[in-house]
Amino acid sequence: MKRYEQLASDIAESIANGTLPLGARLPSVRQTCSSRGVSPSTVFQAYYLLEDRGLIQARPRSGYFVASSASTVPEPESSRPSGEQQDVEVSELVFQVLEHMRDRDLAPLGSAFPDPSLFPLEKLAMAQSKAMRRLDPWRTVEHLSPGNPELRRQITLRYLATAFAIDSSELVITNGAMEALNLSLEVVTQPGDLVAVESPTFYGALQALERLNLRAIEVPTHPRTGVDVSALASILERHPVKACWFMPNFQNPLGSLMPDEAKQALVELITERQIPLIEDDVYGELYFGAHKPRPAKAWDTQGLVLHCSSFSKTVAPGYRIGWVAAGRFAATLARRKLMSSLAAAVPSQEALSRYLQQGGYDRHLRRLRLTLLGNRTAALRAIAKHFPPGTRASPPEGGYFLWIELPMNIDALALHRLALANQVSSAPGHLFSADHRFSHHLRINFGQADASELEAALAVLGKLASSLI
Repeated sequence: MKRYEQLASDIAESIANGTLPLGARLPSVRQTCSSRGVSPSTVFQAYYLLEDRGLIQARPRSGYFVASSASTVPEPESSRPSGEQQDVEVSELVFQVLEHMRDRDLAPLGSAFPDPSLFPLEKLAMAQSKAMRRLDPWRTVEHLSPGNPELRRQITLRYLATAFAIDSSELVITNGAMEALNLSLEVVTQPGDLVAVESPTFYGALQALERLNLRAIEVPTHPRTGVDVSALASILERHPVKACWFMPNFQNPLGSLMPDEAKQALVELITERQIPLIEDDVYGELYFGAHKPRPAKAWDTQGLVLHCSSFSKTVAPGYRIGWVAAGRFAATLARRKLMSSLAAAVPSQEALSRYLQQGGYDRHLRRLRLTLLGNRTAALRAIAKHFPPGTRASPPEGGYFLWIELPMNIDALALHRLALANQVSSAPGHLFSADHRFSHHLRINFGQADASELEAALAVLGKLASSLI
């Protein structure tokens, strides 16, 4: 990372964690040169980059200030699900909505992935080419489940960087995080069991429950602080929950981040009741603050947390490499993996293993986080400007999703269809609950390479929303 990019990244972190609040004046160019030991051109390049990302703004003869836009959009309130068990039947609606997401002519506000151009795909291809040229042929049969030993070692080092350790023996490499999550669900439940999920929750979780003939019970979830642990405790008192599937870090679709004390309380609760927790943590590396948030797995002392993640959202979409740190369920899950799909692709494992060893991953992540933080600011600014009065939006501290609550009389599915006709996709809230309760909500993806295109698409969507009032 170049010096101006490092300076910009440090300032962006200070903005994200509140050290530099909205409207605050940045140090002058002269002050920054003195304190950081850099040239004026380095400071100006950093400030221009931050300005381009929408994080700061210049005021004539006054200097640079943190852009003030996020505070103009109020956040939604905590969800209030029924608290009753529900059958799950969402796949048909999900398939209908998502069939348009692969159309590159649409502005991809409804996509589940960041813009592919944000990833170092050329470097990954080079790493894969070098790895495969030198590949011992026996590795193609040796690296069956649980997966490539060197890749598993690199992943355990990532856990160490988050201030807790796991044993590589509990790691199983999978075909993306979805396989990790589905396998985890299979090994801790039986058909007909009840699973606690967030409200709203990731539609992939609902599809997994539907496929395995499981029932759902939704837990109140706040758009900023995540799962309400006290509400979960009450649910566990009244219902025979067999497993929990939660996303404590930058939840999809809310973007919420559970505080450490809430994660610890959650793990203590499920440990007391011996209920497995499937932890979906695919966005944990995309934090906007100074430090990566720890997963709930960090407080697990009895192997009850199955921590699932992947490289698909951070560096390698399409390579389909995920993993699960499965705790006490590792051996059973590895066997289930062998029975279902044998192994993850050797070339993808080799490419990511080599890429991680080369040391470019963290530099890439710093650039990606800076882009996403700027896009979040741009998206909130566009929503405040173009969406109808009464609109609310979550201000996530990481990831690349915004959860938008529209005025009550706007049907998000109708808006979705109208937006498609205007070359803009969206993800209507109907997808994110077993009973389709979030009918006037949208999930928006702000993970675009071009912030101006993002703002233009949101302007179109906001205008269309206003027309439906």
